[in-house]
Amino acid sequence: MDKFELTPERIAAYGHYLKQEERAPATVEKYLRDVSAFARWLDGGHVTKEAVTGWKEWLLTGHRSPSTINAALSALNGMLCFLGWEDCRVRFVKVQRRMFRDPARELGRPDYDKLIATARELGRDRLALLMEAICATGVRVSEVRYLTVEAARNGRAEISLKGKIRTILIPAKLCRKLLKYARKNKTVSGEIFLTRNGKPLSRRQIWAEMKHLCVRAGVEPSRVFPHNLRHLFATAYYRAYKDISKLADVLGHSSIETTRIYLLSSGAEHQRQLDRLGLVS
Repeated sequence: MDKFELTPERIAAYGHYLKQEERAPATVEKYLRDVSAFARWLDGGHVTKEAVTGWKEWLLTGHRSPSTINAALSALNGMLCFLGWEDCRVRFVKVQRRMFRDPARELGRPDYDKLIATARELGRDRLALLMEAICATGVRVSEVRYLTVEAARNGRAEISLKGKIRTILIPAKLCRKLLKYARKNKTVSGEIFLTRNGKPLSRRQIWAEMKHLCVRAGVEPSRVFPHNLRHLFATAYYRAYKDISKLADVLGHSSIETTRIYLLSSGAEHQRQLDRLGLVS
């Protein structure tokens, strides 16, 4: 039997492959972090089906969520396929389909309004407008760079991600606010949301600014992160138009099943639905 050794060079080659596949930088970073964690756990041992299964079992004993474990296994299985070691792959942890969202992580409209109002009160105009832009268009935080001066003038943005190009429309009121902000900061073209040094805002910086803001706004930190703004957009859009197929196109989802995850009802809403059944005398 061949002895498969996981070397830094092979991990680096996998990272290069992911970049060639046009995976998002954050995805590449996450995959390499998970693969490196497996390498550390392996501690110089050979890669075998038994070893990968052992790592999976070790992850399960660490009180990690099934989704976290499956994300790590996806990264590792991807590398094993890349290296031609398919026989070493393991199955994902089976997860029952969720029926409703975790209320501790749900960002509702009242909390969103608090965040926007607090940002403006603190003079954080860039952050307030950025959150509005994400929430009003449904873009991913990695897609903020496509909200350019040109896009605001045209009322639409062409987003290229994962080898796909989609067009999103920008609400007229948001276009006016974006252009006003750009003029104020003397940005005549290109990206609108920039640092003081004229560099694009990073995902990590946006996340950190929102976390800092939630304390001042009195909103639970567990509910405040950029992707939740995208979820709020999806929920509001579906409630207004009940068109999941179009929503999937707007969000850039290849599968409607992914979009369904965004539309899970809250635990409180699910409880009200059960109560209305009137099955308890």
